[in-house]
Amino acid sequence: MSRNFLVIEPEEGLAVLKGLASSVRVQMLKLLHEKGPMNVNDIASILALPQSTVSTNVQVLEDCGLIRTENQKARKGSQKICYPAAEEVLVVFKSEYREMRKDTIEVSMPIGLYTGFEVTAPCGLCSPEGIIGLLDVPNAFLDPDRMKAGLLWFTRGFVEYQFPNNAKLSNLEIQEIEVVMELSSEVPGTSADWPSDITLSINGKDVGVWMSPGDFGDKRGVFTPAWWKLKGSQYGKLKNWRIAKDGTYVDGVRISDVTIAELDLANHHSVRLRIGVHENAAHPGGINIFGKGFGNYDQDIVLRLKTT
Repeated sequence: MSRNFLVIEPEEGLAVLKGLASSVRVQMLKLLHEKGPMNVNDIASILALPQSTVSTNVQVLEDCGLIRTENQKARKGSQKICYPAAEEVLVVFKSEYREMRKDTIEVSMPIGLYTGFEVTAPCGLCSPEGIIGLLDVPNAFLDPDRMKAGLLWFTRGFVEYQFPNNAKLSNLEIQEIEVVMELSSEVPGTSADWPSDITLSINGKDVGVWMSPGDFGDKRGVFTPAWWKLKGSQYGKLKNWRIAKDGTYVDGVRISDVTIAELDLANHHSVRLRIGVHENAAHPGGINIFGKGFGNYDQDIVLRLKTT
């Protein structure tokens, strides 16, 4: 199962909020969610609206990222097909944005604020206070309490996070991207020798694979709560992925030829970060993602945009 969520911070997401501040546009979104993709003429007919009104509002919804469109051939010319972009819109009032230096923008994302997912069991989530939803049930990843997650795990699939491209908003060119997160493999119980090929992708492009050596449970994680059983995953490795002009690196070691130019960030209003284990991975050993309140580092997923 795969679902998409759009997460916005009010100050950075005013365009989305304005896009929703219209009964006509809300009707159009509801129609697309209920009936599926439609062209402008069909939307106008069903809602009994002038085609010009629908076309104007389609443009507003597309500009703010609430829908996407594709041009397809029709009997006469072409037609614009409208698709809903997200099942849910989440407004986050606690800003996690901060600037480090003049040339670096950093955003910290809680691990439970994924905007899409597709996972297989064994899987689950928990907060520092307890289990979230049901264990080994992928639908638990829809639980509203996912916002509180400090640890999540699954066997195959991915979670995807949508970061704002604040460099584009400031008309700055991105020279490098850094992604920092605490990761390990996932096995029932734990095993220090349980390799897993964990893939990071950005804006739909696989940038590289890091092979986690195992699922660590030899000692309790520094921040792992006392209630979490000792035979469960305790901590991971803090990995620093860097995509630069000459390739992609993990902890300073070059792992792929994918460059920052291939991500075409100048044409994207967001940075979509996907982390997971492919079905065809050579070492399909699952994944644990540690956030605040678990593991050894007590941090969220950190994205740094290095600019000029």
